[in-house]
Amino acid sequence: MKSIRLSALPGIIIPGWQGDGAFRLMSDVSWREICIRASSSFMATAEFSRPRGQELLTSDDWWAIWLGGLLIILTVTGLITGVTGVGRWTANPLESIDGRVVPLAVLGIGFALMTGIAAVAMGGSIVAHQTAFLPLFLLAVIAYLFANQTGIRAAGVGYAFWALSFGLLISNTFGTPDWVKPALRSELYIKTGLVLLGAEILFNRILNLGPPGLFVAWLVTPTVIFFMYRFGTRVLKIASPSLVIVIAAATSVCGVSAAIATAAATRAKKEELTLAVMMTLVFTVIMMIAMPIGIQAIGMDLIVGAAWIGGTIDATGAVVAAGAMLGEEAGQVAATVKMIQNILIGIVAFVVAVYWVTHVEQGPNASRPAASKIWHRFPKFILGFVGASLLFSFVLTPILGDEAVTGIINLTSDFRGWLFCLAFVSIGLESNFRTLTSQVAGGAPLQLYLVGQFINLVLTLAAAYLAFGGILFNRIL
Repeated sequence: MKSIRLSALPGIIIPGWQGDGAFRLMSDVSWREICIRASSSFMATAEFSRPRGQELLTSDDWWAIWLGGLLIILTVTGLITGVTGVGRWTANPLESIDGRVVPLAVLGIGFALMTGIAAVAMGGSIVAHQTAFLPLFLLAVIAYLFANQTGIRAAGVGYAFWALSFGLLISNTFGTPDWVKPALRSELYIKTGLVLLGAEILFNRILNLGPPGLFVAWLVTPTVIFFMYRFGTRVLKIASPSLVIVIAAATSVCGVSAAIATAAATRAKKEELTLAVMMTLVFTVIMMIAMPIGIQAIGMDLIVGAAWIGGTIDATGAVVAAGAMLGEEAGQVAATVKMIQNILIGIVAFVVAVYWVTHVEQGPNASRPAASKIWHRFPKFILGFVGASLLFSFVLTPILGDEAVTGIINLTSDFRGWLFCLAFVSIGLESNFRTLTSQVAGGAPLQLYLVGQFINLVLTLAAAYLAFGGILFNRIL
């Protein structure tokens, strides 16, 4: 038989391989099978053999840092002094865009150009991206329009719910057109938004609560994550550990943001992330309305109740709204506890990435993975998240002052909202109900969320009483 040289394809294991770079054609191995195995092996090893530094321009993790950094520079230097939004309305939806059409168009074009550069660097087409981005941005505008109707806004149904719902509606009825798909870069949008979220975590504000805030936010959260992961994998026996940990992070840390970071660390399926996000959004609305009413109805200490809200309601915006219902001081406590908890996004993502590489993806007899593999898996955008927090806390605040930094954060948070909205529309357009239904078969994911949230509520309430009720620490207010 003739020998065929395949030495240019390292690491490929194919029946008939001779060990010296030669391959003898076996009767039971087709050329199609050879090609499939060769390409699979090549793709599996290619990511570890890229030229050094290439990942800096071809990864959405790094592009999230570059784009987030660009937006921060533009706002800090005063080149951008306002971010257009959709106004509120009651009966006539056109009121929401009155006088805002041109500014919204400029905003959309700016986002299209900015993300288009990243898309080209990551191997996409600038023309295809720009063409597809227009309907994506229009859906984001419509999501904000629905969210800003006064009655809907009062009920706490935010833009994330509408963006995800509209995307799912289109993808599961008409189907997502192929020409729109080049702009569906959900990870790029939401990771860039998470980098901007880091700017909102100011250590001087965190220190105002001191040990009581840290006690509530940092003691209960890892406990709930550990419990939910063990409960989901060992008791409920959910087949996908990545689905379990994403739901656990969303429940215990800060909802959608933590779910995204954890999904990136575990490379969870998009449908798993969508399911976790949908459950989080629904129960966030319920808890945002029910918790303040319940706290006031039973006569609970409002500061204790605020800390309870800050440690359990998943979305930062919902925490602020729910805390405000208890009064100004309580609202500040709730928001600060949530801010302290948000710091854990980066820590949780790092710990989960290490655990996944060293335990979940390793066989029982496998050797310890190299540090380079852990670094490769680590969500790099977390570096931008942490960097933005340090920049705003220890550089900009001392130089510019609290008032100026607050104004800048208002702008970056507006950008973050638009990026998150684009991400949720994209996630919806990329998901289908058939796959989602398979994820919830038997109701185990919902059971995991409900049990985990119950444990979270009980433990956080106990911690809030100990920390803010004058038992372990002096009352701060």
